[in-house]
Amino acid sequence: MQPEVYQFLKNNEERIAFIRLNPEWYRKLTRDPTQYMKFDKEMKYFFGKTSIQRIERIGNQLQMMNMLIHMAKAMKDG
Repeated sequence: MQPEVYQFLKNNEERIAFIRLNPEWYRKLTRDPTQYMKFDKEMKYFFGKTSIQRIERIGNQLQMMNMLIHMAKAMKDG
C-alpha cells in the first residue's frame, strides 16, 4: 500500500470501513491519488452524512413526533 494512501485512510475510521466495503476505491486511489475529494464525497453519501440526507432525517423525525403528539391527543380525548 502506498504510504500517502495509507495515511489518508488511517486518519478516519469511516474511510477504512468504506474502503473495506468498496475495495474498488483502493484501486482508484492507488492509481490516481487526486481522487481523495471524490472518495470523501462518495463515502459521506454512502454513510448518509451529506447535508441533504441529514435534513431529510430531521424532517422525518419531526413528522414522527408530530404524529405521536396527535395520537396522544386523540387517546386523551377518546
